[in-house]
Amino acid sequence: MIKIVFFSVSLMLLGWSVRAQEPEVSDSFLALYQNQLPYFQELITGGEYAFASNTYGGEPYYKSQHFDFGLLSINGIDYEEVPLLYDSFNDHLITFHPIHKQKILFKPEKVEAFRIFENEEFQYFEGNSDYNKDKNGFYRVVAGDDLKVLTKYFKELKPSKEIEKNLFEFREYEDYFLWYKDDFVKVEKLKTAIKALGINKKEVRKELDLNSYKFNQDIPGSLAKLVAFHSKNSTSFNGFVE
Repeated sequence: MIKIVFFSVSLMLLGWSVRAQEPEVSDSFLALYQNQLPYFQELITGGEYAFASNTYGGEPYYKSQHFDFGLLSINGIDYEEVPLLYDSFNDHLITFHPIHKQKILFKPEKVEAFRIFENEEFQYFEGNSDYNKDKNGFYRVVAGDDLKVLTKYFKELKPSKEIEKNLFEFREYEDYFLWYKDDFVKVEKLKTAIKALGINKKEVRKELDLNSYKFNQDIPGSLAKLVAFHSKNSTSFNGFVE
């Protein structure tokens, strides 16, 4: 995997205010932008990002409304220190345009993966179009290699609890999936995961000390344990059991 530190000197070349989110672009930074990633325009022509209405309570973004300098994977190349912002309401990955000073959308089909907040990795997945929250196909990878545990973070607009301030507010939710070769299994209960993986219920209780109550307390963590248990005790995996 090739790695390029795209914004490694951005803090020196940009008058960047993380709080205000108003980059002041220097000539040196523009040269760096154009030389290191000449085809960047092809990736971010998803259009200008439209801000959510300020009449809504909360924010549409995942964890923070401020850009995080993260990692972006495109065509097998990792670009480090790229300013990224993830809108989990619209499932948009956002950066900024150093010339026009605008928040710009990435084309989701161009993005293989991105990492924000140091170790939270999201990947683009196809094959889950029947799931109404799939949208642009970005899922967080919790665990696994060929067989993965995925989390879909999404926000929805709900009637506000403080109606005197806002009529609607953003609320965050999560769904959990097992994934293998473009096949998704949505998991809400322990028995669904056990069946899909084809493992023995009694062994799960004995070896992992895992029951429905404990599973519901930490679904992604429990799924990661089940996948690791399956990998340890099986020589191969040919697909989910229906």
